[in-house]
Order: sequence, then C-alpha cells, then structure tokens
Amino acid sequence: QVQLVESGGGLVQTGGSLTLSCAASGGAFNTYQVGWFRQAPGREREFVGTINWSGGSTFYADSVKGRFITSRDNAKNTAWLQMNSLKPEDTGVYYCAVRGAGSQWEYWGQGTQVTVSS
Repeated sequence: QVQLVESGGGLVQTGGSLTLSCAASGGAFNTYQVGWFRQAPGREREFVGTINWSGGSTFYADSVKGRFITSRDNAKNTAWLQMNSLKPEDTGVYYCAVRGAGSQWEYWGQGTQVTVSS
C-alpha cells in the first residue's frame, strides 16, 4: 500500500508560481510512474502531466505544456510539479497518483487546493 501526501498548494496571483510536492511512503516509489491531475469546481478531473519511474521522460497536457514541469527524486520518495505563469483556469484541487506496469492509477493523494486570482 502506497500513501501519497500532496502539499504546496495555496493562493497565487495570475502569472505567479507554485510548486507542489507529492511525498510517497509504504511502497517502491522508484518503480512507479507518477501522474498529476486536477479538478476544478463543477468539472471532471483532468490529466495534467506525468513522469516515468526514472524521471527521464515526462508528458504534459497541452493546456500546461511550457508552463508546468514535473520532476522527482527517488531517493527522497518525492515528486514535484512546478507551476509557472499561472492562470485563473489553473484553479482546482491538484492530485498526484502512481501506477506500476498497469494502466490504472493505483494510489492517489488527498489533493491540495490551488487558487489563481485574476
């Protein structure tokens, strides 16, 4: 069983930056792909980005490409999502999740709120 704890959310003005953390415990973090997702009020959860087990490969949704960067340190069992040039439409609850060899995201964090004011 893997436990994920996100932190780093908050209130920021348009154009500002935030860095979210996803700290893992209880599993082999270095074997998992990490995914980032967000959910705005009244909307479905959407994919934001992902990083593979080694950190050597990342992929982003078009809406955040060029503004968000995800990274990880397996020695610290932690992944990060650096968010730059934030826009009001980036507002939402941000989640990290991990998956192994399968396609299903197996474990999820509790989420952290990000609010971007205009």
